[in-house]
Amino acid sequence: MELFEAVERRYSYRGDFSGSPVPREDLIQIVQAGIQAPSGKNSQTSEFVIITDKGDIQTIAEIIGYKYLKTAPALIAVFSDRTPNMSGYSFYREDYAAAVENILLAATALGYSSLWIDGALRSDDRIEKISRLLGAPDDRLLTVVLPIGIAVEEGTQKEKKAFGERAWFGRYGS
Repeated sequence: MELFEAVERRYSYRGDFSGSPVPREDLIQIVQAGIQAPSGKNSQTSEFVIITDKGDIQTIAEIIGYKYLKTAPALIAVFSDRTPNMSGYSFYREDYAAAVENILLAATALGYSSLWIDGALRSDDRIEKISRLLGAPDDRLLTVVLPIGIAVEEGTQKEKKAFGERAWFGRYGS
């Protein structure tokens, strides 16, 4: 799939996945897209755990509380190294955001559906529980979980505001 088609077709899928597994080669290609993302000072603060074990997927789905995650054949957990790398500042937020967008576009280009899950992680010690399950070091922060699979029901991208409502040449609002 061509890049701009993937941009137009990418949407957040919140439904059940088919039973089809995602081949390891596709998961590597999808995560490699995240690794290729830009990062502040080239510090490469984003790290990835690819989960295909059904038991671990079931446990993570229960921790997060989204039943449809149980049907995902794969999850990608994104961890961040928050160590400051410039004047006491870390670019980890920008880094993982760029990496996750690349992953979402790569998954779409390969015919898979996904969803960026982060808000649900922020309560009930979910970050800590999933981090422990996956053996992450204490100095790494779980930032995003992405299910990857074939959607049972295809969706479409929600309508976006027109270019002229969100972008201008020369001056804001002109």
